[in-house]
Amino acid sequence: MKLAELKKSGHAPSLLASFLYFDISFMIWVMLGALGVYITQDFGLSPAQKGLIVAIPILSGSFFRIVLGILTDRIGPRKTAIGGMLVTMVPLFWGWLFGNTMTELYFIGIMLGVAGASFSAALPMASRWYPPHLQGLAMGIAGAGNSGTVLATLFGPRIAEHVGWHGVMGVALIPLVLIFITYVLIAKDAPSQPEPQPILNYFKVFKFKDTWYFCLLYSVTFGGFVGLTSFLSIFFVDQYGLSKVRAGDFVTLCVIAGSLFRPVGGMIADKIGGASLLKFLFIGVSLMMLGVSTLPSLTLVTVMLFVGMMCLGMGNGAVFQLVPQRFQKEIGMITGVVGAAGGVGGFFVPNILGTLKQMTGTYAAGFTVYAVVGIAALILLTFAQMSWRKAYALKEESA
Repeated sequence: MKLAELKKSGHAPSLLASFLYFDISFMIWVMLGALGVYITQDFGLSPAQKGLIVAIPILSGSFFRIVLGILTDRIGPRKTAIGGMLVTMVPLFWGWLFGNTMTELYFIGIMLGVAGASFSAALPMASRWYPPHLQGLAMGIAGAGNSGTVLATLFGPRIAEHVGWHGVMGVALIPLVLIFITYVLIAKDAPSQPEPQPILNYFKVFKFKDTWYFCLLYSVTFGGFVGLTSFLSIFFVDQYGLSKVRAGDFVTLCVIAGSLFRPVGGMIADKIGGASLLKFLFIGVSLMMLGVSTLPSLTLVTVMLFVGMMCLGMGNGAVFQLVPQRFQKEIGMITGVVGAAGGVGGFFVPNILGTLKQMTGTYAAGFTVYAVVGIAALILLTFAQMSWRKAYALKEESA
């Protein structure tokens, strides 16, 4: 029913363009993580350094998401996305032709963050074309572009076996250019594009408690998804002795769960509410991460990571079912801010796993910490719901 209604509403080419832009950008954003075992071998990195190098693009993406969020509200998502893709070509050329020192690698990682910032332009374009009751589904479809991680983890190691990790970055330019051309041809800004405001006005969203609630919740769901995506190849190689390509296959399996179930999370959230769905998902995440912390057999740990990533992916969809209902006019900026918080969470996940592995000699401590974070998110959500109910009651009384 909703899919049929989606076809009649909005602008399907722009929704497709948003998905493609987000998909290719996400693939490029997590590329260092997908190639992490090759890069760390070349540079002989410690566990803590491994966590840092794959986390740098995630953290820089947080900063650039706010920048692109402001640009989306001021000049529109289409121009912002076009500029973002042009800038993303720079670190790919750099990594392909150069990238022989750690300093270069750090700067390449920082610039790859622009690809991660695509979130701030892709989701607002989808959101502005569709009515409130289709927000969860429309943004879930655009947000399913995080399936680009599947392309990175599945094909990155395989191509690297033949042309090296530098060559993979050169090969990535081909689909980026093709999608850039497609986007320019079919994407169109929605008529509801708001009038540009003074720069300081965009930062007023930080005054609202809901901004911080959404940021913290998304830092757990999206942060967990992208952080684990960037680190799991290293985990599978270190802990289970898998080959680089085989490790990429196992990561791909886990990533598919999070990517494909994001729209499902949005659809369910449209029916029962994002907050109600998130309660179950945070419990699921905590249980799965606690199970992974026992470092069971390869089969069992893969199943747990699959279910855990599925919960995180659905959680991403659930959070962004809530966001546009609270912040419609500021959707570009709020998407950037909340997305930035997700990136910060994603920066900490691989760093915690790598650092605690170096300190304790085992990955158990890192996954235990993330299980506790899931419970903390559940408690935070409970407080947020109490605040929302109180605000709704006051609104009803004033009406």
